[in-house]
Amino acid sequence: MMRIFLTGATGFIGSRIVPELLAAGHDVLGLTRSEAGAASLVAAGAQAHRGTLEDLDSIRAGAVNADAVIHTAFDHDFSNFVANCEKDRRVIAALGAVLKGSERPLLITSGTGIGDPGDGTPAVEDVLNLHHPNPRIASEMAGQALLEDGVNVAVMRLPQVHDTVKQGLITPYIQIAREKGSVAYVGDGGNRWPAAHVLDVAKLYALAIERAQAGARYHAVAEEGISARAIAQVVGVGIGLPVISLAPEDAPEHFGWFAMFAGLDMPASSRKTRELLDWHPVGPDMLTDLEAMDYAAIPA
Repeated sequence: MMRIFLTGATGFIGSRIVPELLAAGHDVLGLTRSEAGAASLVAAGAQAHRGTLEDLDSIRAGAVNADAVIHTAFDHDFSNFVANCEKDRRVIAALGAVLKGSERPLLITSGTGIGDPGDGTPAVEDVLNLHHPNPRIASEMAGQALLEDGVNVAVMRLPQVHDTVKQGLITPYIQIAREKGSVAYVGDGGNRWPAAHVLDVAKLYALAIERAQAGARYHAVAEEGISARAIAQVVGVGIGLPVISLAPEDAPEHFGWFAMFAGLDMPASSRKTRELLDWHPVGPDMLTDLEAMDYAAIPA
């Protein structure tokens, strides 16, 4: 049994990790910025630690007496994505400074794109692509620096994590479609995005922190790649808007900040992760969740 400090403990993924850890017999200290968040953690059987990503002292204080740390918190204002990735770098460095000199594991979070080998094949766990355009590379660079400094750090790389309420980047994609009056994809829409159900992802975090393998990279991928065209078609039906194809040069004007993601082909494998952690995702696939979701619940 471990005492685990969990950042993002009241978030989309973190709130599902809490019951997984508790069911495995661990004590959970969850980071939260609000009284409501603290109350929800206590109600779930965890302890609450007040703090924010901007207050690094609060981050360090949460990790001091922990046997292990899982870092899922991230500022998901994607219009400031680069700055938020740099903020994540600082948080990871702060956590690592507390854990340095011990074997206590730190599990950080990144994106599957960082495992892209750059040859059109799916991203894999053994690749660390420092030239990938995703600014989230800052998180992995911070983790790599800690690893070289002797910290027991591992990385969980996420695809589009979904249920019938949220779907990673698909959620702001839907908001943009409403603003523009059409659901767009780039070119032939053949670019692919990997995905996994949020409950399967939560289970994987719990499995990974117990293994505590320094330097490991895990891919929380249930589906290797769903085409942008298929996603757009389901979303178009769901929100009652036409589906259109955009020329690549027109994507920035239509998508704004989202253009950096819209045309990316990001398939990802989880073969090694499944073998190492005996992980068997069972949740609904992304298109099923998109078909079943309540689109009215997504704010315009």
